[in-house]
Amino acid sequence: MVPGLRGRNHTGDSMIIPVRCFSCGRVIASDYIRFTEACTKIINETGREPKGDEKAKILDDLGVKRYCCRRMILSHKDLIDEVMPY
Repeated sequence: MVPGLRGRNHTGDSMIIPVRCFSCGRVIASDYIRFTEACTKIINETGREPKGDEKAKILDDLGVKRYCCRRMILSHKDLIDEVMPY
């Protein structure tokens, strides 16, 4: 995610992000945005994708403790660009 384009993807189009955890109902939209910003920061600094332990630390720092919420954030894939033409 590009800094300054909150809620938008790299092309500036709107993203559909998960608002609540499907299992427990906790609001995770703001955590998802901060998670992607932290991952982007690691990518820009190191030139590689964050490793699993780095992602775990980011989620711990955000206060995402439940595994259901962690699953929602980690497994989300932004597909709006691929679905939009249909």
